[in-house]
Amino acid sequence: MSKVVRGTMLLTGASFLSKFLGMLYVIPFYALVGATGTALYAYAYVPYSIFLSISTVGIPVAVSKFVSKYNSHGDYETGMRMFKAGSLLMLGTGLLAFLILFFSADWIAGFQIKGEDTAITADDVAFVTRMVSIALVIIPSMSIIRGFFQGHQSMGPTAVSQIVEQIVRIGFILIGAYIIINLLGGTIVTAVGFATFAAFIGAVGSCLVLAVYWKKRKPFIKKQIAQQKYTYAIPTSELFKELFRYAGPFVLVGLAIPLYQLVDQFTFEPALLASGRENIFIPAAAAIMNAGHKIVIIPMTIATGLSLAMLPSLTESYTQKNEVMYTKQINQALQIILVVVIPASVGIAILSNEAYGGLYGLKDIGVTGPLLAWYAPVALLFALFTVTAGILQGIDQQNYAVLSLMAGLLVKVLLNSQLIHMFGAKGAIFGTALAAGIAVTLNLWRIKTALNFKFKQTLKRTILIGIFTFIMCIVVWALKAVMGLFLPYETSRPATIVMLAVGAGSGAFVYFVLAYKSTLLEHIFGGRIPLVGRFLRK
Repeated sequence: MSKVVRGTMLLTGASFLSKFLGMLYVIPFYALVGATGTALYAYAYVPYSIFLSISTVGIPVAVSKFVSKYNSHGDYETGMRMFKAGSLLMLGTGLLAFLILFFSADWIAGFQIKGEDTAITADDVAFVTRMVSIALVIIPSMSIIRGFFQGHQSMGPTAVSQIVEQIVRIGFILIGAYIIINLLGGTIVTAVGFATFAAFIGAVGSCLVLAVYWKKRKPFIKKQIAQQKYTYAIPTSELFKELFRYAGPFVLVGLAIPLYQLVDQFTFEPALLASGRENIFIPAAAAIMNAGHKIVIIPMTIATGLSLAMLPSLTESYTQKNEVMYTKQINQALQIILVVVIPASVGIAILSNEAYGGLYGLKDIGVTGPLLAWYAPVALLFALFTVTAGILQGIDQQNYAVLSLMAGLLVKVLLNSQLIHMFGAKGAIFGTALAAGIAVTLNLWRIKTALNFKFKQTLKRTILIGIFTFIMCIVVWALKAVMGLFLPYETSRPATIVMLAVGAGSGAFVYFVLAYKSTLLEHIFGGRIPLVGRFLRK
């Protein structure tokens, strides 16, 4: 296995594990703070995510590319200069982002929450926003260290520090919330405030891991610099120009989902209040902005890993004008997303009550279950946007991905309140689907026109995926009907968990067997899967 492939797999695995842990911890956290605390947590975390992305402006990834480029020329000193200058820049932008978010928390909260007698007040949102803002002081600088290691083709520090950061953060969230609520008799607002502060504690844990790696690698890096024979001696201003040229376009692309959520946060409560639906605000906000969203993004985590893994080889094929190869790579990237995410998102929709009820409890399931069912298919649009944006970057059309995102976001901003007025809480989901759908359509159109690309093969296989998914649905519906005769899964949480496990397991098995036996998986993944073959022949 090549070093590049091994590194990509390591980063993808760490990213998936981090997100999976991020979903699992919500289950006990939801039990501690309820729908109110879960919704409040989301109101603070989404603005924080956006400020974090803006404060880093894509610099860590750009540093990785920059260091890798100059290392390949044997100029290790230039990469080190960029790392030092970038670290100072990230320290400054992180501190600035912290100050802006901390002191604007009241103003932001006032726009998000309009009602005075709601379970979540503007003061509550302002408090938890200030608590999470502290993490902005150190996370940007920490991220650039990860980028520097990646530029040296060392993915271990990033992978390990990501997982440690998540474990420390989750541990602090759960232990802190339990102590505050159950031992100290504190309020949910206080517990959620300390839960958001866990972002800072997790970052400290990550910094300690990176410090250990830095201590081990520093002598080797110094030796490389001492032995080099030539340096480009590029002025610092030129270094930053090149760095921002790498980083610029994909800052907004990485912000796609947080920006959609931010629009919801500014329009959701006022629109529900104005339409007389304030009674469903708390459970609906928890489902759409946090708890349900954690379930929905699980199927699309493969999209992030795929786009990262695909980009170098696609860029190489496109640069070499190897049309056969880049056509195959684009088709494969799209088809892997479709063959995995379509059945997964449809399965979540069918088992939405069971998934939400089994994980978070059956209270308000009449509101939260249907919302998850509407939200689940949006995972496919999120995944396709991630991958099509990666393809556009690979074929040097990254600026167009930013334009498509802005077009979709504009539609979300203009129509979200009206959709919530018309359809209730699910109107926010319709707005997100419309925005992501427009962005994906524009990206696919650009790929087609830029490369004269034909989607015929992908469309044919999508039809087959749809047929297998429909058969899977029939099996799951039949199981629900039969098990409903003797299992009260609509009223008992243990029974709901059993129904979820049986339904999800049986549906996945049926779909996977059909996809394997028909050789669909073989054609999409480019070869047989030996272990799977032996298992199915038993």
